[in-house]
Amino acid sequence: MIPLSRIEYAPIGVIHSPFQDLADMPIQPTSQASRPGTVEIYPEFAPGLQDLAGFSHVYLIYHLHKAKRVDLKVTPFLDDRPHGVFATRAPNRPNPIGLSLVKLKRIEGAILHVSNLDVLDGTPLLDLKPYLPPFEEAEDVRLGWLEGGEHGMREQKSDDRFR
Repeated sequence: MIPLSRIEYAPIGVIHSPFQDLADMPIQPTSQASRPGTVEIYPEFAPGLQDLAGFSHVYLIYHLHKAKRVDLKVTPFLDDRPHGVFATRAPNRPNPIGLSLVKLKRIEGAILHVSNLDVLDGTPLLDLKPYLPPFEEAEDVRLGWLEGGEHGMREQKSDDRFR
């Protein structure tokens, strides 16, 4: 096994959402269960928000602080058979980093008001980046093991399988 080098990050803020428990929360931002919330940027990082308000969507990059183990094979919410963790968005990964694309409603001081949250309350924010469709456009997209099974994605909620 190749040893992982140590990399340290300090949060730049915290995500506030209505989700207090892993069970029954949305599994992705486009879920029907996703909700509005706020992202609090710590004062020393607030100057970095300049000009962000002009964007409609932002990526939240965060630490999955409730992930307590690493599973290289997982049974994801949208299937009943195991897959390699890197073929899923499961939280129990070697580096528990989360990514959500949310709608930016407005910014008040150092508080971002967002919708489409699928993140636990109190989640440490590592970074945010504007969504730029010209940079993100993908062609010939394949959905791997999800191909043909996308129909229930927006209704699916989490359970306790990743505790």
